[in-house]
Amino acid sequence: MSLVAGVDSSTQSCKVVVRDLSTGALVRQGSAGHPAGTEVPPAAWWEALLTAIEDAGGLDDVAALSVAGQQHGLVALDADGHVVRDALLWNDTRSAPAARDLIAELGADAWARRTGSVPVASFTATKLRWLRDAEPEAAARVAAVALPHDWLTWRLLGFGPADESPLGPDLDALVTDRSDASGTSYWSPADEGYDLDLFEHAFGRAAREAVGARETGADASADARVVLPRVLQADVAAGTSVANGAVPAGIVVGAGAGDNAGAALGLDATVGDLVISIGTSGTAFAVTDRPVTDPSGTVAGFADAAGGYLPLIATLNAARVLSSIGGLLGVDHDELSRLALAAEPGAGGLTLVPYFEGERTPDLPDATATLSGLTLASSTRENLARAAVEGMLSALADGAAAVRRQGVEASRVLIIGGAALNPAVQAVARQVFDLPVVVPEPGEYVADGAARQAGWALSGTRPTWAPATSASFESDLRPAVGERYRAAQGLGSLPRP
Repeated sequence: MSLVAGVDSSTQSCKVVVRDLSTGALVRQGSAGHPAGTEVPPAAWWEALLTAIEDAGGLDDVAALSVAGQQHGLVALDADGHVVRDALLWNDTRSAPAARDLIAELGADAWARRTGSVPVASFTATKLRWLRDAEPEAAARVAAVALPHDWLTWRLLGFGPADESPLGPDLDALVTDRSDASGTSYWSPADEGYDLDLFEHAFGRAAREAVGARETGADASADARVVLPRVLQADVAAGTSVANGAVPAGIVVGAGAGDNAGAALGLDATVGDLVISIGTSGTAFAVTDRPVTDPSGTVAGFADAAGGYLPLIATLNAARVLSSIGGLLGVDHDELSRLALAAEPGAGGLTLVPYFEGERTPDLPDATATLSGLTLASSTRENLARAAVEGMLSALADGAAAVRRQGVEASRVLIIGGAALNPAVQAVARQVFDLPVVVPEPGEYVADGAARQAGWALSGTRPTWAPATSASFESDLRPAVGERYRAAQGLGSLPRP
């Protein structure tokens, strides 16, 4: 039995799954937590990965490994392979003014045409502009720019600062994949390459793509351009692991992926599948066979991890909306679901627009949440619980509709993530989506996608592991729910103090 492993290095934790390459059967798994916050030292991710590997029983019998990770973050490295500053994560919105500046300078149409997306605060290019302007001394030290999964892959291959890694700081050994590169705002899904002029425009310095690990003793110090990871296809191995802590030597290491592309690969999603992922953030994305360009900036025209494309919208407020309202009501998730199901669709007119952490879709980084429709009759615990579920899913349904308006084919909705099994979430999903709703069996689909990619890099053939279905429902669309939500959006939301 040949085993492959997949890693999901997400915002909140690191998860490792080990699967049988031939059947996809789960053999074992492990996890470890990440620090909270919107800026994190990458060393914490490495320590969590080593802990999760040990929690999963180690990798001594594993033939291949790949890492899927949170998208967009900025990992800036100096010439010695040290992290210049703590990594800025996708949900750090301090670069929102930089995003507005970049759009004003070149125009939304130009960004969409050249990269498939219009910059928002999440994207790496905006964080580079912020770093250039806010921390110029740190910016001057930057010799390479990586994404979170790129940096972890680099470490698995044995590279890093000289005092922390077996092979030292070879920046030309950095690799990434097309899905994660497409979330930077300086890589083009249509052209399959970096737009180095856009990188230079954002950061003020020239860049080049890494050329692969250098021969021992080779010196690249004469080239002052910033190094960007070499972009690999899904079936191409990045190299083999080097013994380092809990990581044994000789494991084939795949290119990795962004987390949403990893989930699509883990689900074996194909054209016609519209995926709703409800985690720390919420996403709605579809697999397509052509690149998508949306000059409005609502839909990000990303690439996927398998050679296709992944038009996507993201919301900053997803499962945490339920946690927040559950905490306010003093109930756990099960009781919140029971309360929500006890209320009528529409929550008696109570509507929650859940911009608790600002919002990315629509692009309102400074917004706050609003609760409208409060009357003596509507102000019940049941209606508030229902409004939380309806608000969270209505935001995602609006985003999914924007994806479909780009000409994307959709025949069913797949709901995954921690909240997918919540009975109230399933019930409300039927009422806000006009397509059949399928809930796959619970699983670590991002890590599963990474494991599938690891098997692809090992064998040269994409594994076909079909996930089982937990539940499926026909649509029971209630248009009034979405209409009331959109009307409440029109009331506006207060800016942050």
